[in-house]
Amino acid sequence: MAFIELDRKKLKTNFDLLDERFQKRDIDWGIVVKMLCGNELFIQEVLNLGIREIHDSRISNLRVVKSLDPKVQTVYIKPPAKRSIKDVVTYADVSFNTEYITIKMLSEEAMRQNKTHKIIIMIELGDLREGVMGEAFVDFYREVFKLPNISVVGIGANLNCLYGVMPSEDKYIQLSLYRELIKAYFDVEIEWISGGTSVVLPMFFKNQLPPAVNHFRIGEALYFGLNIEEQNTFEGMHNDVFKLRTEIIELTEKPMLPVGQLAENPSGEMLEIDESLYGKTSLRAIIDVGLLDISPDYLIPDDEDIEVVGASSDMLILNLGSSEKDYKVGDLISFKLKYMGALAIMNSNYIEKRLIN
Repeated sequence: MAFIELDRKKLKTNFDLLDERFQKRDIDWGIVVKMLCGNELFIQEVLNLGIREIHDSRISNLRVVKSLDPKVQTVYIKPPAKRSIKDVVTYADVSFNTEYITIKMLSEEAMRQNKTHKIIIMIELGDLREGVMGEAFVDFYREVFKLPNISVVGIGANLNCLYGVMPSEDKYIQLSLYRELIKAYFDVEIEWISGGTSVVLPMFFKNQLPPAVNHFRIGEALYFGLNIEEQNTFEGMHNDVFKLRTEIIELTEKPMLPVGQLAENPSGEMLEIDESLYGKTSLRAIIDVGLLDISPDYLIPDDEDIEVVGASSDMLILNLGSSEKDYKVGDLISFKLKYMGALAIMNSNYIEKRLIN
C-alpha cells in the first residue's frame, strides 16, 4: 500500500533555519499549510514547531487549525467568496482582500459576531492574479478605512503565482511606497508589508529586499527547501521532508512497445512509436499509485536509474531495466515530490499519511 511520510526532524531543521533568519531581521512570518489539505496529524506537527501564525486558502482547513490550537492566528490567503463570509470571520483572524463589497460584508458579519476582523489589502504588482490596481489604491483604502469592525493590518502582493513574474527590488520598493501613501494621506501606520513568499527568499537571503517588507508567508521553502530562482536546494535545508513510498504489485520482463492496433488511451494520449525499440524488452514494475493520486511529472525517484514509463488511473508503470537493485514484488519504491505532486497526494483519500523521526 502506498503512503506518504513527513519527516519531523527534517521539517524542524528547515523551520529553525528560516525562523533564525527572520528573527535576525525582526520579520513576522506564518506557515502556509494548504498543501497539508487539513490533515490533523501533519498540521499538529507544524503547530508543534512553535509558529504562532498559520495561513491557508481553505476555510475547512483553518477550522481544523482552530480546533487544534484556538490561540494561533489564522490567515485566509485569498479574497473571500460571498457565500463563505460567515465562516471566514469565524475561523480566520485575518483575510486577504481586493474588493470593497467583500470587505463591507466582512464588516457586517464581524459586527454580528462582535469581532474585529483584520485584513491585508493585496496590491497588483504585475503577475495579474489578485490585487487592487495601484492607481485606485488610495481611494480604495479611504472607503475601507470607514468600515466598522475592520482593521487594515497590512498591504501585500503576490508574484510568480500565475504568469511567473519574478520579484525584484523595484517592485517591493513600489509596494513599500503604498504604506507611505497611507501615512501621508490618513496619518495611519500599517503594521505589515506582506510581500514575502518562498519565491522572495533568494532576495531576502542576499539582503536585496527593502527593509520595509516585514511579513512573510512560507510554504514551499519550508517543506522542500526549494530555491525557486535557481531551482536547487537552499544550503542547510532538506528537499525531502515529504517522501512517497509505493509498493511493487507486478514485476515482469515485457516488450518495450505495445502490440496491436493503437488508439487514444483514456487520458487522450496517442503513443508515438520509437521504431528503435522493436524487439527490445525491459524489466517493468507496476506500483500502487496512479493519475487519481498524482501526475508522474511531479515524481522524482530516489533510485535515479528508474524511468517512469506512464500511468493509468490507479497504477503507474516503471522501467527498472538499468537499476542495479534487486527489486521484488512487495518492495517499496520511494520518491521525492515536487510541490504540486505533494499537494495532489495529500488531497488523495487513498494514500495513508505517516510520521517518522
